[in-house]
Amino acid sequence: MSNSFAVPETFPRYRFSGTHAEIGRQFGEACADRIHHHLDLAQDRLERKQGISRHAAQANAGRFRDYVLQYAPFFDEEIRGLAQGAGISIEEAYLLQLRAELGVVPAEKLKEEPGDECTSYAVLAEATSDGVAMVGQNADLPDFYGELGVVVEMEFDDMPSILMLTPAGQVSYLGINDRGVGAFANYLTCDGWRVGFPRYLLSRLALTKESVGEAIAAIRSTYRASSRNLMLMDANTAVDLETTPTSDAEIYPQRGLIAHANHYDHPAMAGEERAPAAYIGNTRTRGQTMRRLLDQHHGQLNPEVMQTILRDRSTFPDCLCRVDADNPSHDSMTFASIIAQPSQGRMWIAVGPPHEHEYELYSFSHVEAMA
Repeated sequence: MSNSFAVPETFPRYRFSGTHAEIGRQFGEACADRIHHHLDLAQDRLERKQGISRHAAQANAGRFRDYVLQYAPFFDEEIRGLAQGAGISIEEAYLLQLRAELGVVPAEKLKEEPGDECTSYAVLAEATSDGVAMVGQNADLPDFYGELGVVVEMEFDDMPSILMLTPAGQVSYLGINDRGVGAFANYLTCDGWRVGFPRYLLSRLALTKESVGEAIAAIRSTYRASSRNLMLMDANTAVDLETTPTSDAEIYPQRGLIAHANHYDHPAMAGEERAPAAYIGNTRTRGQTMRRLLDQHHGQLNPEVMQTILRDRSTFPDCLCRVDADNPSHDSMTFASIIAQPSQGRMWIAVGPPHEHEYELYSFSHVEAMA
């Protein structure tokens, strides 16, 4: 296994530009050590938690490629470039975009996934103190992702630029584009996972668009591999999109607010829920806590207040801000915390857990140049 990285005080930042292949190669070259470390850790976890060998994981990963080529071939260009730059195989590069979905063969392996990752929110301008809408989340994953997180700015020749927090080697995770769209995401558990378009790529797919409506249409157009919750924002609105591989439902703001954790909230989707009973109490508490704190600060919400909310640990052991020791069997902690203002082209990001770290401001290069 590759050498470990220390969890940093702030996530390192990189800027890439050019074609998709060039950006992928730049990403691979700049983050090669972290990408190799990510690959080792991800493969080790698949083998340890789900009994999927490295050979089987890489073979399964290749089966998803045709769907990426069908619906978003530019992602394949980036992934191939990343593999070249980092010196890994295309199958290994695809494995980094998938992880839990590799358990679809055999399907019972998915039962080993905790499925209780992340608490997200959207705040429209009407609920803020400064008239600037916000979207973001506490991102919960196994603790080693703190070693792997990077903030990347990607300036493409043919589509909106993006600013994104992502584990090294993953071409899609959480972020904003330079057209004022934000895309954040949560794990959901349902039946019917299959080989198809990977769930992690859905947030980047949304960021190729200029509105929430366009983003939802693009997501609906794909033959999805699995379930995903997408928290989406543009200059005019926010929508939470709960999905299964074959269906979806939209949740709209109430009093300018949306909160979501890791269970289906829309009444039409209640029958899809397959999260283990041991995790339902945790996710419902986190979702309710986020909504309660947003409501309490309605009209006063801004990045500083959101930092306080995202650091909340008042509902131990089912906290918004999570540490390993809260639920040792869950294999999940808050590895990063994000407050985004898509209309302003900036994000505040803290290494997790955020009650132990400060938030750092990250902006598009053109926004920094104007500051």
